[in-house]
Amino acid sequence: MIGYTINRLLQAIPVLLLVSLFAFGIIYLIPGDAATVIGGPTATAADLEQIRRNLGLDKPLHVQIATFYINLFQGDLGRSLLLGIPVTEALVDRSPITIGIAIYSLAITIVFGLVTGVVAALNHNTWIDQAATLFALIGVSLPNFWLALVMIVLFSVYLGWLPTGGYIPFSQDPVGWLRTATMPAVALALLQAGLLTRITRSTMLEVLGQDYIRTARAKGLPEWQVIGVHALANVMMPVITVLGLILSVLLSGSIIIETIFGIPGIGALMGNAIMSRDYPMVQGGLFFITAALMLLNIVIDVLYTWLDPRVRVGRAD
Repeated sequence: MIGYTINRLLQAIPVLLLVSLFAFGIIYLIPGDAATVIGGPTATAADLEQIRRNLGLDKPLHVQIATFYINLFQGDLGRSLLLGIPVTEALVDRSPITIGIAIYSLAITIVFGLVTGVVAALNHNTWIDQAATLFALIGVSLPNFWLALVMIVLFSVYLGWLPTGGYIPFSQDPVGWLRTATMPAVALALLQAGLLTRITRSTMLEVLGQDYIRTARAKGLPEWQVIGVHALANVMMPVITVLGLILSVLLSGSIIIETIFGIPGIGALMGNAIMSRDYPMVQGGLFFITAALMLLNIVIDVLYTWLDPRVRVGRAD
């Protein structure tokens, strides 16, 4: 297991280097001169030259790449042009906000996805199954930004139950955090809950047809034990495999959702950086998010290997 984990970490290094190179190349992918885009139409020639010096664009390309990687290996992702602080500091400060909402959204996804999928499978070909399937279809079809706007109109404007936006830290006011985080978390969770419902339903139907389930029922075990102990344990395996994908979508979707609700997380930080052409922040944020997602997927992969003996045998040290 240790050897497999080390091997997965080593495999991630070339991917991170390629992603960092892509992040570096972002500044060359925009149309025209990056300094002109940043400076705007009112920038003078001296202003443009100063911007190029600040970004290091006045140096040869190979020098820029070498400097970028040297700073990267030292943990220096640059300095934000918009905020005037190190990119790493800005990302670390905003991380708890995004992570907190992502965990809240993931909890909603798991509870609704698992429960709905299991109930649908246990009531196969009934109106309950059809309702769960319809819920899953709606969940995977509605864009989260559209759902966010509808929720604001319904729950904030008309009903007045929740604030239209803003953010209150959990440490300051747990109830206030719940009020400000609920709509963003639900908007992010609906798509993933629909996906998880479909996966759980199909897997549970397959598991219920296995011989060991029939044997457990033939032994006279209570139905709750057959489902909760024997069936659900095997249903969780494919669920764990998609957790990485679900969290990836939650984090990537946070850019739009946090911007809509005015939440000062990494998503809003990246959105503002893109709109204001803060390329050091865009470059550093892209690398930071990619590294976090890769580490998360490695953890989930290792967890799956640890839980499933069949996979563990195939990946033995």
